Amino acid sequence: MPERIVVINPNSSVDVTAGIDAAMAPLRFADGPTIDCLTLAEGPPGIECQRHVDGVVEPLCDLIEREGNRADAFVVACFSDPGLHSARETTDRPVMGISESGITTALTLGERFGIIAILPAGISRHRRYIRQMGLESRLAGDRAIGVGVTGLNAEGATDAVEERMQEIGRQLIEEDGADVLIMGCAGMARYRHALEDSLGVPVIDPSQAAVGQAITAVRLGYTNNKTNTKTNT
Repeated sequence: MPERIVVINPNSSVDVTAGIDAAMAPLRFADGPTIDCLTLAEGPPGIECQRHVDGVVEPLCDLIEREGNRADAFVVACFSDPGLHSARETTDRPVMGISESGITTALTLGERFGIIAILPAGISRHRRYIRQMGLESRLAGDRAIGVGVTGLNAEGATDAVEERMQEIGRQLIEEDGADVLIMGCAGMARYRHALEDSLGVPVIDPSQAAVGQAITAVRLGYTNNKTNTKTNT
């Protein structure tokens, strides 16, 4: 049986899932793992606040349990990494969060990274997460484009969104000193190449980064060491 990586979009937008799936093309290769992108039907149209993050944890873990032994690794494709630690306690398969993977990938490509966020409200969550990772000194800046998840791929919005992302990217580079950028939403997947071409620095699609790490974990036979909740006596 071929190895299988399950990428879960925790919001209910099938358009976002389709964009993530299209971005997986460079990571699909002969004899490589199958990459299946699933939509969490119970999720909100976009995960844009802490309440949304908290609300998808249970259905996300339920979906991971249902997939069970049919997957060799999982990717949680939302930049807030909702339920990441709970998911890792749910399965012995590796579970990657795209924020964690995007950030760790950025550390290998530049000295200071900038994040292109969707909405201003998300910046505090990003900064809190980066602080918990102990990486504040490597964060150049985090700026929002002011477009929600559903607006990223709305009909007729592509040019305006791309222009706004380029504007914010330039501010992160020229004003904040970023030498590598991370797109702060899985729904931004389609814009990576255009941004990289126009801005001249590495631009990370965090979903691609997470799946790349999942492929490595699967190929090298890594397993997820679940948190031991038993008290040692």
